[in-house]
Amino acid sequence: MAWNEPGGGDKDPWGNRGDQGPPDLDEAIRKLQSQLSGIFGGKGGGGGRSGSGLSGSMIGLIGFVLLAIYGFTGIYQVDQQERGVVFRFGEVLVDDLQQPGLHWNPPIIDQVEIVNVTQVQSLSHQSLMLTTDENIVDVSITVQWVVDDPVAYLINVSNPMGSLGHATESALRHVAGSSTMNQVITDGREAIAAEVQTRLQQYLNSYGTGIFVRKVNIDQSAPPTQVQDAFNDVQKAKEDRQRFINQATAYLEQVVPEARGQARRQIEEANAYRDQVIAQADGEAQRFEKLLTEYSLAKEVTRDRLYIDALESVFANSSKIMIDVEGGNNMMYLPLDQLRNRSSGDSSLTEQEAIDRAVEQILRQANSGRSSSGRVRGN
Repeated sequence: MAWNEPGGGDKDPWGNRGDQGPPDLDEAIRKLQSQLSGIFGGKGGGGGRSGSGLSGSMIGLIGFVLLAIYGFTGIYQVDQQERGVVFRFGEVLVDDLQQPGLHWNPPIIDQVEIVNVTQVQSLSHQSLMLTTDENIVDVSITVQWVVDDPVAYLINVSNPMGSLGHATESALRHVAGSSTMNQVITDGREAIAAEVQTRLQQYLNSYGTGIFVRKVNIDQSAPPTQVQDAFNDVQKAKEDRQRFINQATAYLEQVVPEARGQARRQIEEANAYRDQVIAQADGEAQRFEKLLTEYSLAKEVTRDRLYIDALESVFANSSKIMIDVEGGNNMMYLPLDQLRNRSSGDSSLTEQEAIDRAVEQILRQANSGRSSSGRVRGN
């Protein structure tokens, strides 16, 4: 009978009788304990009365709901670029690497760590390096890497990023310390980056980090700011040196072909002169042989002919002055060279006029000499 129904007396749901005050807290706690004991098959307290418990169907429903919640929380999804590593009571299941798709693992028992194995991540590092020629360079590099082995990445090292940074520092110092400053900051940067990548991968493999290095890029390599001006002066001097070398090479390429051409031309001229002289010598030899044959047939005629040809060749190449002297004496010595030189002193007279004047003077002297010799005979 309910407490508020007729005939129920002064009882209330908290067991207070005839008392209009607030319910007793201790009594309420004992009632609750009695009900819980009834649910789990025990006996309720409080004056030997049995607590009212929940029905079996209600218990089953609650259990089903709890089981459904437990099963639902164990469902998870692995994306295409991810892999799942399963830990069962803290121990990794090496052979149970979860591939992309929808999976279920019992919660509390298994714990799944999702690792992205396709995303390219980067690590930047910058530090001062000492080269083999005892120079200091400021090198800044970027390491691009991906997770190659998810299990090793999660298990073998506690701080993969820290291990990667330390390995990068070690590899870069080893390679930079084996190179010169000129190689680090100029044309050897790509070779140094490739060597750093190879050595870094060896370090990571020995550590078992499960990291694969895709690329190492040298972003900047320069001397420290304190000596930047001096280094720029050195670089400018090197550029000037290279420029002078290029100019000298260009001049060399221009002069050498010209010299070779001139040398070739002189060789060709010498060969032509040689052929000409040889041909002239052969012709002279043949002419002499033919002349010898004619001379053996008619010696006097041939000798006279040779004498006349010789005189003809001589007089053909020299200037001649013919003087006709009355009295038949035309075999007189004339200083023709002096007459020509004297006539050339007066530029206003032509050559013919100078010669005529010289002849008149000679004739005048000759006539005067002849007249003086006649007077001497008359006396």
